Amino acid sequence: MTEIAFDDFLKLDIRVGVVRRAEPFPEARKPAIKLWVDFGPGIGERKSSAQITRHYTPEALIGRRVLGVVNFPPRQIGKFMSEALVLGVPDAEGEVVLIAPDQEVPAGGRLY
Repeated sequence: MTEIAFDDFLKLDIRVGVVRRAEPFPEARKPAIKLWVDFGPGIGERKSSAQITRHYTPEALIGRRVLGVVNFPPRQIGKFMSEALVLGVPDAEGEVVLIAPDQEVPAGGRLY
């Protein structure tokens, strides 16, 4: 693993967002869900594609708080433009589990 300076970490803009809309993404190469995440004032709503179908359904994601990187450039995924990277960690089988705050925090809160 390569060490980085703390200033490099600060370049990542990781924010709390609230999933406002979620839809299946059957056109994706790997099973995925399209997300529309509200990252609060100043950032607003961003779209994201997430390969999280093993543990989540679109309906169960509505209203859920997530963490996401909001300062990566947009990335085209099929016909969908992903504008944020929702963060997760793999479970024992390698399936993504979303990272979220364990207490109520406002949308847009920055991870430090």
